[in-house]
Amino acid sequence: MDAFYASVELLRYPDLRGQAVVIGGSRSHAPQTGPDGTRRYAQLRDYTGRGVVTTSTYEARALGVHSAMGMMKAAALAPEAILLPVDFDEYRKYSRLFKAAVREVAPLVEDRGIDEIYIDLTDMPGAQDDQGRAAGEALRRAVFAATGLTCSVGITPNKLLSKIASELHKPDGLTLLGVADIPARIWPMAVTKVNGIGPKATEKLKALGIVTIADLAATDPGFLTAQFGNSYGAWLHAAAHGRDDRPVVLHSEPKSISRETTFERDLHAVRDRAQLSALFTGLCVQLAADLERKGYAAKTIGLKLRFDDFRIVTRDVTLPAHTFEARTIRRAAGECLKRVDLSRRMRLLGVRAGNLARLDALLNPAAPVVREPEPAWRSPMPLFDGMGG
Repeated sequence: MDAFYASVELLRYPDLRGQAVVIGGSRSHAPQTGPDGTRRYAQLRDYTGRGVVTTSTYEARALGVHSAMGMMKAAALAPEAILLPVDFDEYRKYSRLFKAAVREVAPLVEDRGIDEIYIDLTDMPGAQDDQGRAAGEALRRAVFAATGLTCSVGITPNKLLSKIASELHKPDGLTLLGVADIPARIWPMAVTKVNGIGPKATEKLKALGIVTIADLAATDPGFLTAQFGNSYGAWLHAAAHGRDDRPVVLHSEPKSISRETTFERDLHAVRDRAQLSALFTGLCVQLAADLERKGYAAKTIGLKLRFDDFRIVTRDVTLPAHTFEARTIRRAAGECLKRVDLSRRMRLLGVRAGNLARLDALLNPAAPVVREPEPAWRSPMPLFDGMGG
């Protein structure tokens, strides 16, 4: 999907089309409507805090504002940009709509998150006749008819190439790419365009004089395995030549579900205890609701903290039985918290549910779901109290 969150917001606020819009504010940045019906928007110049950009329109991207950028840095680049709060409920709604529309055209779909999917067109009638052009056009029309949103489609022999191709002609693009096109169209690109080559690998490749995919393709595979290990080195060589035999996976179980928040300002365990306690409880309640909505229970509860020096600390605990109860999750996460030095201020707090099992599979008495009888949430211990001074 093209600038998905931002595009959903433009459906709600069509007067913002063509403008630089940044998504990432809190509810306090929601548009206000005056007595005369005029809508007033927050501007990025007025933002203060430690949040990050969730996404932005292509107009904002042209000014240098991109996902995961600090909001204050974005404000320096595009002070006049409109700032809107994140609304995940609305994005999930449109995600369901676009995926349902795709499945009406091509039912073999691998879900890759809220705004991205892989589709197997191998057996779709006529898809092989024109490299998939007609199928790609049908998919784009179906998505737009169902949502009013545009998407970009890459049709290639495999998932690795399709991921690259889908980014080549955004927004509203359709890219057809065959194996014979790899030297001319893929090799000149930077190695970072290959999904799976992250920042650390990119830096190491650069130090070895490998900057483009062509450089990587020309590198001896034995040298790559010596530098990166047998598995990753072999994969780098195969990826540079566009080889990928992964099938489209029609169903997969999530490994974990998490909720986290980055604070508007750094918070301290003692001086900001009340605010942190409320945020912590809220994350646990949201995580419990996510588990129940998705039909899962968790046996491992984890904690994630990022401190003001950007150090990240994680802790987890395994429960005696699976649960999706907020009270149990909160208590377990609190136990994790007791194992962390909280003397420094914190930038981020997160809670994770792992070791998941489907609720319908847990109806077996041998694997009971933990359900606490109290409907109201009460902490069994004071949070952030007596830990870290």
